[in-house]
Amino acid sequence: MLFSSLLLPGLPIAAEARVDPRLSSPAGTDTDFLAAFSQASTDWGNGLEAVIEEAYRNCFRTYIVAGKVITLHLPFAENNERSELAGRNLAVPWGGKGDPLGIWDQIDTLIVSPDFSRYADALSDGREKIVIFDLKTRSWTTTRDWFAIDQMKGGVYPGLPHQPCVLTKARGITAPDIYNYLYSVGRLGVDCSGFVWYVLTSVARAGGLDLNRALARYLGASRPSTAAWYIGTWFFDPRNKNLEAVKDEVRNLRPADVLVFRGEDGTTSHSAVIQSVDLAGGSIRYLQSTDVAEQNDRGVHESFITFDPRTPEVSLRDPAVVWHQRRSAPFPGEAGVDFWDDGQRYRAYPEYGGER
Repeated sequence: MLFSSLLLPGLPIAAEARVDPRLSSPAGTDTDFLAAFSQASTDWGNGLEAVIEEAYRNCFRTYIVAGKVITLHLPFAENNERSELAGRNLAVPWGGKGDPLGIWDQIDTLIVSPDFSRYADALSDGREKIVIFDLKTRSWTTTRDWFAIDQMKGGVYPGLPHQPCVLTKARGITAPDIYNYLYSVGRLGVDCSGFVWYVLTSVARAGGLDLNRALARYLGASRPSTAAWYIGTWFFDPRNKNLEAVKDEVRNLRPADVLVFRGEDGTTSHSAVIQSVDLAGGSIRYLQSTDVAEQNDRGVHESFITFDPRTPEVSLRDPAVVWHQRRSAPFPGEAGVDFWDDGQRYRAYPEYGGER
């Protein structure tokens, strides 16, 4: 619903940005720190888009699996997602806030495990089947029961939130198949705010600021190295004094601005980050981590908005602005999502604040 930028000294993130040095500077070094950071940002120049792009590319890795070259998205992973019927919490490593490079190290190990090899074989034997995942036990099984298969083909989905099911013709493992395994068995990935925070810390680091150190006390972290664990969508709220609300007009937007989507209760429920704004060409590229997307987009992925460059004052709520990111259930056959694209979701819930 809103755009917000971190108030960082000297960073070309948003116009007229201001900083609260009590939260954004190491104790006892405010003047020197702010001057040094401002100079570092000046030296950095207009490389902000490149910094964000590098952080984004760290969320992809290419593997050779069953003789195929497959590039994987870093999966989405959120603490306790789908736990409502599991009877217990469903935690994920680092709470969904881990560093992508560390997560890839764990994925590297998982991809060469005997269990994953059996999974790849099951999806390559040419025999139609249903794969049943169990997030509670972090395991998978298959069934070739013809009645269950016929039901799924007819649109009857047999899975539960913590036990998703996938119908496959088993003609070779694909990137979505690997995603299903990493999400369900590995429980590895980052959630939306974890990914946005990773991008923002990368931006800050390029300008000479350790964002985790700067905001550790505000976030409630006992030490800077754990600050990311405390970040959630609650942080990206325009009432947060560390953020600046940006008026919802395309011409006001900058790389590293954060898009905030509200939920049905009015609280912030999803966040994404802008990578580039092309006012002349009429396009905005933003990045996000979510599993509510088309099969090949699940996890960290890019999304696009297009607008008429002759009207840079247009709001992203305007029906003339086109949001190209489609939304879909994480597993085929599950109940549908509330909105069919990001634009519908962005324009929803005006009763909780409207345009800002």
